[in-house]
This record gives sequence, structure tokens and C-alpha cells, in this order.
Amino acid sequence: MRSLSRVMYSLPKALDADLEREQRMSLSEYMTLVHLSEASCRAMRMSELAEACSLSLSGMTHIVTRLQSQGLVERVRCEGDGRGWNAVLTEAGFARLNEAWPTNLNSIRRRLLDHLGGMDLGLLAKAFGDVAT
Repeated sequence: MRSLSRVMYSLPKALDADLEREQRMSLSEYMTLVHLSEASCRAMRMSELAEACSLSLSGMTHIVTRLQSQGLVERVRCEGDGRGWNAVLTEAGFARLNEAWPTNLNSIRRRLLDHLGGMDLGLLAKAFGDVAT
């Protein structure tokens, strides 16, 4: 069990390092772009985005501020609720995500999937999906 916990801790760090080295983007920034790309109108309330990325609201604010400075995300007031903010993926952000996803996919393959040998990947995917819900 100890080695499983080590893997669960080290895998995200390794994926982050690969993205940083090859794309100059953190895994948190990448996942922020992913969640926005999958959201309706490519927009999410900041608090919902923070929860989706397993970050605090202040942590998400820092990430969105960095992405905004690069023109990848915009912050827009929530309609009907002047207190809240939405993060909105820009076209440049979507293009940047398309540029970065092959690095992340290759990293996941190299660091995880290639080591699973004859394992039933469909069954593994279902198990991960069950855990996630």
C-alpha cells in the first residue's frame, strides 16, 4: 500500500514537471484550461472552477490571473449576480490547450499506461470513473 500512495503522490508531480519542461505550463494551469474547454460556453464560475480543479478559491484566482495575463482566459462578471465572476476560455486559450494536450497525453502514456501491460484498460477506466463519482 505504501508504494501505491507514493505513486498517487508522485504521478501528478511528474505530469506537472513534463508540462513545465515542454510547455512552460503547470498541471494546474492545464487542468484549468481543460475544465473551461469542457464547460458550457467555455465559462465557469470561479468557485466552481476551483472545486473542479481541487484548489482553493484564492489558488484558482492566482492561476486565472496568470492565464489572463497571457490572454488565455478572461474574467467576466456573472450575469444576474454582480458579486460573482466567471472565468472564460478565450480562443487563444483554446488554441494553447490544443498545443499542450499532446504533451500531457504522452506523459500519461509514458508514466502510467505503458506500465500496465496486459491489464484491461476498459476495466481500469471504469474503476477510475466509479471512484471519481
